[in-house]
Amino acid sequence: MRGIRMGATKGGGGGGGERVEKLKSSRTKLWMIRATTSVLLWTCIVQLTALGDTWGPHLLKGWPSCFSHQDSSVSVVEDKVPSVPARVLPPKRVYKNNGYLMVSCNGGLNQMRAAICDMVTIARYLNVTLIVPELDKTSFWSDPSEFQDIFDVDHFIMSLRDEVRILKELPPRLKRRVEMGMVYSMPPISWSDISYYHNQILPLIKKYKVVHLNKTDTRLANNGQPLDIQKLRCRVNFSALRFTSQIEELGKRVVKLLRQNGPFIVLHLRYEMDMLAFSGCTQGCNSEEVEELTRMRYAYPWWKEKIINSDLKRKDGFCPLTPEETALILRALDIDNSYQIYIAAGEIYGGQKRMATLAAAYPKLVRKETLLEPSDLGFFQNHSSQMAALDYLVSLESDIFIPTYDGNMAKVVEGHRRFLGFKQTILLERRLLVDLIDQYNSGTLSWYEFSDAVKESHESRKGQPTQRLVIPDRPKEEDYFYANPEECLQPSYSRLDLSVGGL
Repeated sequence: MRGIRMGATKGGGGGGGERVEKLKSSRTKLWMIRATTSVLLWTCIVQLTALGDTWGPHLLKGWPSCFSHQDSSVSVVEDKVPSVPARVLPPKRVYKNNGYLMVSCNGGLNQMRAAICDMVTIARYLNVTLIVPELDKTSFWSDPSEFQDIFDVDHFIMSLRDEVRILKELPPRLKRRVEMGMVYSMPPISWSDISYYHNQILPLIKKYKVVHLNKTDTRLANNGQPLDIQKLRCRVNFSALRFTSQIEELGKRVVKLLRQNGPFIVLHLRYEMDMLAFSGCTQGCNSEEVEELTRMRYAYPWWKEKIINSDLKRKDGFCPLTPEETALILRALDIDNSYQIYIAAGEIYGGQKRMATLAAAYPKLVRKETLLEPSDLGFFQNHSSQMAALDYLVSLESDIFIPTYDGNMAKVVEGHRRFLGFKQTILLERRLLVDLIDQYNSGTLSWYEFSDAVKESHESRKGQPTQRLVIPDRPKEEDYFYANPEECLQPSYSRLDLSVGGL
């Protein structure tokens, strides 16, 4: 029995030795396979790198690398392949970074657009790193859009790399500090020149490393700034701030659809509920509508003006024209009723009933919702800034742009159209117009007297080259930089005649 057990033990030991040997052999083979694979991979990488150095320049130029210039059978193909220019990036600006600037924009699309231009310029002249601006999500429109949902963020960063360093977010250590609430936050003083930021804001950035400016509209003065500062504001506005490809392509589609049917005019009709409630303008509204607008005004505590005399405000020219008043003015200006009128606005207060007079005078009223399928706009629904971006693009391309109120979109589009060659923009003098309208409606003026007065008073209000108005110590009353960025415009003083509607 012992012998059998011992034999069995010895036999078992012999089998274990064979398994160990097989295991060692398998491990050796596995190691050799891994080693061989590694050598092959490294060889491939080296070869690809070498080939990349040879092929890369050719691929950037659009030339297939396998084609030989000596091969006559391929030379014809080479001639037909179009050259694709390589993207030329500006060189990075090298400077000592004084810290980081975070900004939170406030307001609608164009209010934020101008603010972004100012903040880039301020960051550049303080030698700080700018974090991609945060857009307003708490205003009346409650638009959840991020910067990259509206603007091409990579283009924004790369196109300005020779002026300022822009990051999508703070470095991790500083980001954690901000998330813990350890950040210095403040609103800068309105209409300040660049010396204010050097003297007041820069020391704070150096002290805290990160400063958050929580209100950014109209924080840089219109006038009295160095020429380089003014030109950088324009570069950001007209070059770096490009809408996303989705918005750009849809905007081109709308313009193409309009162009197929001849000339078109963009009417920025600001007769919207929020504007009427904010301004307190109730011309043409019934008592129920007046009460509804008043309730809305009181619902927003940051709308400071509560008790408003609508009639007085209208006579002073501080109310948007009503659709009925707008129809009269377009007719008085001899705008041909066969032209398309594109309504660049949100929902008109009072709906189709309120638009009836304008639609009767100009039957070719269109808007993006009537030109496009619902599926085309589905992505943009509940994103007011993205919808406004579409209207912005169409407004730039129109034969004539007519805003009925001088809000931020009206001003920024006016300035952009000036930059594009002083494209015709009719800037309505509302204070004069409502007086003329009242005289015409009361029978004091005949139609011809009314029309002549309207045309004569607007001969010099068509977006021609003009000097920006400067009012020392009253920046709110002087001309807005983004409406007339004359430092960036071509010095052409020839009158543009688009031959539309006799204007």
